Amino acid sequence: MYITCLDLEGVLVPEIWIAFAKEAGIPELKKTTRDEPDYNKLMAWRLDILKEHKLGLKEIQQTIANIEPMQGAKDFLDELRSICQVIIISDTFTQFASPLMKKLSWPTIFCNSLDVSPNGTITGFKMRCEKSKLTTVKALQSIGYQTIAAGDSYNDLDMIRSSKAGFLFKSTEQIKKDNPQIPAFENYSELLNAIKDVLNN
Repeated sequence: MYITCLDLEGVLVPEIWIAFAKEAGIPELKKTTRDEPDYNKLMAWRLDILKEHKLGLKEIQQTIANIEPMQGAKDFLDELRSICQVIIISDTFTQFASPLMKKLSWPTIFCNSLDVSPNGTITGFKMRCEKSKLTTVKALQSIGYQTIAAGDSYNDLDMIRSSKAGFLFKSTEQIKKDNPQIPAFENYSELLNAIKDVLNN
C-alpha cells in the first residue's frame, strides 16, 4: 500500500513568506527553507522581523487570501488523489494553510500552529513534532504504508531519502546539484508519471 507525501509551498502553492515579503515591502522575509535548513532558526528570525515592523497574523492572512495554487497544481492533486492516498506534510501553520486547502478541494494536510495573542501578534509557534516530515513518513511506514515523497527544499530531503521513492520538484539548482541521486522534475505531468511508475511496479 502506497501513500504519497507532498510538500506544500513551492510544490502546490507559491511560497507564502515570499508573497508577504513583496506585499509588505520587507525583502528580508523572502528567505525560506530553500535558503535556511534550520526551520526553528528561520521562524524565530521571521517573528523578530514581524515584531520590528508591528505586523501580525491579520496582515499575513490578507496576503494569503490573494494567493492561488500554482498553475496545474489542483488538476495534478485531483488526479493523484484518484489513484493514491495523499497527505500534504508542511512546516506551515493551520492559520496560513486553511484558505489554500479550500482552493485545493480540502486535501489532508499535516502542519503546525502559531501562538497568536488577542491583538493578532504572532508570539511563537508550535511544531507538531520533531523533524515533522521525517517523523510522519516513518510513522506511516510503521503502520504498513510504503511512502512516496516530493518536495523542493532542504527540509524535504529527509522524507524524500527515507521513502520508497522520492523526488525533487521545482527545486533550486544548488539542492539538485547537491543531491544528484534524487530525480528532479519541473512540471506536474513528469512528477505524476514518475509516481504512477512507482505505483505500477
